Amino acid sequence: MTTGIHILLDMLVGYGVRYIFGNPGTTELPLNDALADDRRFTYVLALQELPAVAIADGYAQATRRPAVVNLHICCGLGNGMGMIYNAYREGTPLLITAGQQDQRMAFEEPILWGRMTDVVRPWTKWACEVRRVEDLPSAIRRAMQAAITPPTGPVFLSLPLDVQLGRAEVDATVPPQLDLHVAPPPEALRQAAEILASAENPAILVGSRVCEADAVAELAAVAELLGAPVMHEATTSHGRCSFPSDHPLATSQLPFWSPEVRDRLAEFDVLLVAGMKLMQQYIYHEPARPIPEYVRLVHFDEDPWELNKNYPLAVGVIGHLKPGLAQLAQSLEKILSPEQKRRAASRRIAREKTRKAEQEKLRREADGQRAAQPMTPLSLMDTLARILPPDVAVIEEAPTTTMGGYFEQVGALKNTSGYFAQRGWALGWGLNCAIGVKLAWPDRPVLALIGDGSAMYGIQGLWTAAHYNIPVTFVLCNNTEYKILKDCAEVLRLPAACAQRHEGLDVADPTIDYVALAQSLGVPARRVDDPDSLAAAVARSLKSECPELIEVALRQP
Repeated sequence: MTTGIHILLDMLVGYGVRYIFGNPGTTELPLNDALADDRRFTYVLALQELPAVAIADGYAQATRRPAVVNLHICCGLGNGMGMIYNAYREGTPLLITAGQQDQRMAFEEPILWGRMTDVVRPWTKWACEVRRVEDLPSAIRRAMQAAITPPTGPVFLSLPLDVQLGRAEVDATVPPQLDLHVAPPPEALRQAAEILASAENPAILVGSRVCEADAVAELAAVAELLGAPVMHEATTSHGRCSFPSDHPLATSQLPFWSPEVRDRLAEFDVLLVAGMKLMQQYIYHEPARPIPEYVRLVHFDEDPWELNKNYPLAVGVIGHLKPGLAQLAQSLEKILSPEQKRRAASRRIAREKTRKAEQEKLRREADGQRAAQPMTPLSLMDTLARILPPDVAVIEEAPTTTMGGYFEQVGALKNTSGYFAQRGWALGWGLNCAIGVKLAWPDRPVLALIGDGSAMYGIQGLWTAAHYNIPVTFVLCNNTEYKILKDCAEVLRLPAACAQRHEGLDVADPTIDYVALAQSLGVPARRVDDPDSLAAAVARSLKSECPELIEVALRQP
């Protein structure tokens, strides 16, 4: 006979869980009380639910294992909903739990009680309120399997106090993890290989799931066989790096808007789409269709929902991306004729020349802004690009500073695993995601590039970084405005915005002192205002054993 909360903890050990992220309230106290004497876990306290979920999100993305986050009942769950939405858009495997009032009081609708499963169901793969201690092991097994099975994503368990404290004799066996490397159907693979081999000018559109499936090398082999340039999604949805940024066939991300995307793709006759949601647009433009009608689409994905979702495909291939792309490369190697291989090699040489010319132009532009005071976003990004360690992890939530993937454009990211960017756009995520990434990868330097507006949504996370001494380098890009909103207002051709008159889009008067704010939360901080000082400060901080915030004032060129 054991309590529900101890059943939960014993099973989490079986799933390899080391950290529990959370912010407790009364209905969560049985967990915190049990953890007081349980050395198997580290409880990572956040001062609000938003940081708790985002830190867990970063940890789960880095480890590719379910992270566990415990939230307070309804009001606390509400605080975390924006980050749960991010996790849903990312497909992050999270087990989210929250306490619930004792079921013996439920009919009275007591304080804090509510139908939490109804609230979270649209943004989780599965949500359940466990009604009996005896059902808890099955609920945990279902939740964990749902979270990690493609398409991965967050799941939710509501745990009433009487279930947490009740006792039962149960089978708490943790089953072995399923092998998820499901190979695609041979006939679909054959058709895909034939279409790609016969293409006159193929290209590849790649999404985050290639990185998450550990299939980057397999995709690179396909690209090299085809001599096809590889494009990531636009900044608005480009979450992970799925192709080496210093590869000769790497090219800049897709543009934001449909007309520019259409122009960019016009030269190609076949597109291989790998692990990407096709397409995720942001603001409506005419023509509404960003992909030219004559382009044939070959789409590989482990999520059947993504195939034929928005555009009819020449062939859709369902299966795990790692074996799927590996088998595609093997098929192409066999069927490509000598002449097709020669043309592929010529395409690769031409793309490499174009890539080098684009990089040199971008570097010259950055050099031309180096003396600007305050620094420009381009100057900041170029300065950092020159000092990034090869094993760095970069977390971005500063969309008007990070310049549409500048690190990738100039080939500064020397690894593909360590890039994390927004996909859901509930702000406050980046600062806290970086903390979770560092917990997952304690031996890798972690750099978080955070806008001032974004930072203020989740600034409490700095306290967690200080309390547990998690050495993240936070570079706070301060332009004292919601610049992305000003840009979007002009894209929408709103009259006041086009006349440079904005209401509610400036973060000034009073000016926020981020250095003092960070220090008040226990994180050492400093302010720099020139490229040399920035380079020195960040290089030193990335080698430090404590967190640090570096504020940089920015202006548009």
